[in-house]
Amino acid sequence: MTPTFLRDLAVIVSGELHDDSPALVSGFATDSREAGPGDLFLAIKGVKVDGHDFDEQVLAKGVTGILAERPVMGPHILVPNLVQALGKLGSYYRDQFAGPVIGITGSAGKTTTKEFLAAALSPLGEILKTEGNRNTEYTAPLLWPEVTPETQAVVVEMAMRGLGQIAHLASFSKPTVGVVTNIGWSHASEVGSREGIAEAKSELLSALPGDGVAVLPIEDEFFGILAKAAGNRQIYTFGSTEAADCRVIGIQSEGWEGSTINGFFADIPWQAHIPYLGKHFAQNVAAAICTAAALGLAPQEAAEALGDAEIPPMRMQVLEKDGVKILLDAYNASPASMRGAIETFMSLPVSGKRVAILGQMNELGDESDRAHRELGEYMKTLDLAALVFGPLSAGYGLGAPVESISDLKSQISDLKEGDAILIKGSRSLELEKVLA
Repeated sequence: MTPTFLRDLAVIVSGELHDDSPALVSGFATDSREAGPGDLFLAIKGVKVDGHDFDEQVLAKGVTGILAERPVMGPHILVPNLVQALGKLGSYYRDQFAGPVIGITGSAGKTTTKEFLAAALSPLGEILKTEGNRNTEYTAPLLWPEVTPETQAVVVEMAMRGLGQIAHLASFSKPTVGVVTNIGWSHASEVGSREGIAEAKSELLSALPGDGVAVLPIEDEFFGILAKAAGNRQIYTFGSTEAADCRVIGIQSEGWEGSTINGFFADIPWQAHIPYLGKHFAQNVAAAICTAAALGLAPQEAAEALGDAEIPPMRMQVLEKDGVKILLDAYNASPASMRGAIETFMSLPVSGKRVAILGQMNELGDESDRAHRELGEYMKTLDLAALVFGPLSAGYGLGAPVESISDLKSQISDLKEGDAILIKGSRSLELEKVLA
């Protein structure tokens, strides 16, 4: 961001300045452990930790000031509500940008699609995108001070943990294009049903301007709800059927090295080579190319740029240890992503035995029992040894859950060269620790 005086930020967020500092703010910190000179530390009050309690610590690290909801030590901006203040911050910087802003949400594939789309749009020039998982009401506003005169488009990932959250994120990000990857099960416990998830995701589409563009999954069973929310705005669709504007017609596995995906945008063919595994990535690719084409790029130009996309770790990540192939997909888990990972794993060339560590699926609400049971029944049709982890994983019907990461390690200690293992489960389980 352009270095800014604390007093000017106080005006932007409508806050009350205390103990003004002559130093400039050049960044933001949400974690006291990562705070440093030039930062404005955000005193976030969480369930377990209150950022206000770390005022002395971050001041000792050289922060310029603190944005807080109650008085703290040192230079600080006092606001009645941190979330609202950050919304004002984001909106102030967003209003200085005139290019396309693409908001992305969905139950699965948000981050992957964000990375694919940022790569697909790269022929336009500099693309600003949400980094990591900074997609919440506290972190999403911090993207906007990073806009520069060279920025050609902004790709914003939007998280949803309940009704109204995406509407809030959209209130300051003001997207001109809205992309919904799918409607799955994640956070069903917060909104009651998949219909509730669809309504929550639709907040992105309702927030688009009248001349905005919606990019939607035409084969999703909740497409009707999404299209209704888009109203009279231009709609482009992606999928695998003839009805889709951007459709996938073929996926060719390149073994453990990646995939080649073929498709059409309208009647224009495209082919993308990606160094990632998984048939479900094909829909993320289609969503990215569809969006890029809707913004005027040639479909093949966008497709060729996808090879430069960098997907974050633990999303169908291929590793190898002592000749054992490892497919690590431990960032999240839903019925669709679990099945997709298993299908991909079964399609890969393996000379030895296959083993899957399957963690439980969280946040499925009333559908949890059925979802676990159905996946377990599918697993029983495969020639695949399975270890399950987490209390809810008993619902798979594949045996008693392994009780600890240490026990999981011991049960895979006999794997040898030529064998392969899939590690898949909800983020809270931290299944990647099996590999330590």
